[in-house]
Amino acid sequence: MSYANGHAFPDEDVEEETLVADYQEQVNNYADEGADLGRADSIVSGGPADLRAQLEAAAAPLEFQASLETKFQSYDNYCSLFHYILNSDGPVEIETPSYFWAWDVIDEFIYQFESFCRYRNRVARTAPTEEEAQVLRENPNTWGCYSVLNVLYSLIQRSQINEQLAATKRGEDAQAVAGEYGSRPLYRMLGYFSIIGLLRVHCLLGDFSLALKTLDDIEMNKKAMFARVMAAHLNTYYYVGFSYMMLRRYADAVRMFSHILVYVSRTKNFQKGPNQGQFDAIAKKTEQMYALIALCVSFAPTRLDDSIHTTLREKYGEKFSKLQRGGPESLPIFKELFQSACPKFINPTPPDFDNPSLNIDPVDHHTEIFMDEVKNTLFNPLIKSYLKLYTTMSIQKLSNFLDVEPEKLRSWLLVNKQRSCRQIRWTEGGLLEGEIVGVLGNGSSEGLDYAIEGDLIHISEAKQGRRLVDWYLRNLARAY
Repeated sequence: MSYANGHAFPDEDVEEETLVADYQEQVNNYADEGADLGRADSIVSGGPADLRAQLEAAAAPLEFQASLETKFQSYDNYCSLFHYILNSDGPVEIETPSYFWAWDVIDEFIYQFESFCRYRNRVARTAPTEEEAQVLRENPNTWGCYSVLNVLYSLIQRSQINEQLAATKRGEDAQAVAGEYGSRPLYRMLGYFSIIGLLRVHCLLGDFSLALKTLDDIEMNKKAMFARVMAAHLNTYYYVGFSYMMLRRYADAVRMFSHILVYVSRTKNFQKGPNQGQFDAIAKKTEQMYALIALCVSFAPTRLDDSIHTTLREKYGEKFSKLQRGGPESLPIFKELFQSACPKFINPTPPDFDNPSLNIDPVDHHTEIFMDEVKNTLFNPLIKSYLKLYTTMSIQKLSNFLDVEPEKLRSWLLVNKQRSCRQIRWTEGGLLEGEIVGVLGNGSSEGLDYAIEGDLIHISEAKQGRRLVDWYLRNLARAY
């Protein structure tokens, strides 16, 4: 199996078949465990049976059209549940939950937080009724960012999960550092998936470096616990890949998206089951990643797995070609794909209900940031097509072909040199770490590098003779 840039993940071939079989078994088990999930009204402390009922309720999706009162009640229920788990006299005892179950608790908790923040911001931007605004204004801490982060960090700390993962990476016994709480499966699983939850929350808040930093102790391979749950597996690679893309580490983003998309294609026959809503969400997330990988390849052309490249051509057709050509006509496509595929960003603080015009849509804000990057590299494909034809070319001559000011062109060239010709690529260790690689080593078929000296551009890998160059440039200039 080949991946972008010619790299495979550790033990890729050895683990693939085992993981696919394990996933099929997990799906079958989930059908038995999840058939009778229901939401209870309040947290009670009558024993393990009551706690199990509350965990099942916490994993059950909230109705899409739930009232504001119901959303408040759900928040109170989560607070009571996590308070009981974290602050009881000693670890609570309960039958070992499944990976699916533990993931669903954390996933639904963060989803309701995300949905409430988006709802509150939308209400504040659309001149709400006084009654609705007053209720939200009087409850600024309900589904507050601090409260959600506090729960996730507390579960991680109580379970000692980072210490356990670090010990495992060193080849040591994780139980030796697990402590009284971390040795219990309930705490270990909730703590583990809280790390994945933090990745998601920090990404929703727009802190992409911190999002990647949270996974320092988790190994990105098929032996990881998140790989046992398809939704967790998919979300992990989606948010890691998206964070890399927003940090302009396009080769790493392509690698992450390629890995999970190839895996999804191999397990698609198992993605039908009793929880159809969850598997529909998996299909939607997969579509989003195809859009994101199309954007990344447009910024940094690279070799893709054949199945992914074929799918991109089938899904986007001419749109994909326009993205790769760049130019003004590609701008609407960049914006369309980004907004359809990006996370539903949220604000970390409550909005201003008294001044609706001051509240901005976080998705629009991050779209503007992304489009600024697009505009900075808009003519890169065209510039490269010119530079390929020369060994030395003056900035003035190139600016005449592009019909831009020489100094503006110089800025474009410097930005492209800094961002495209040399990039950090992750190999091992923390996801923010990596080796600096040049364009000729990043898997690109461009094979182009250049240096600027005064008013001259020195290009390597020139392809054509001077006579053909002049003829080609004249015709290409007319086309644009």
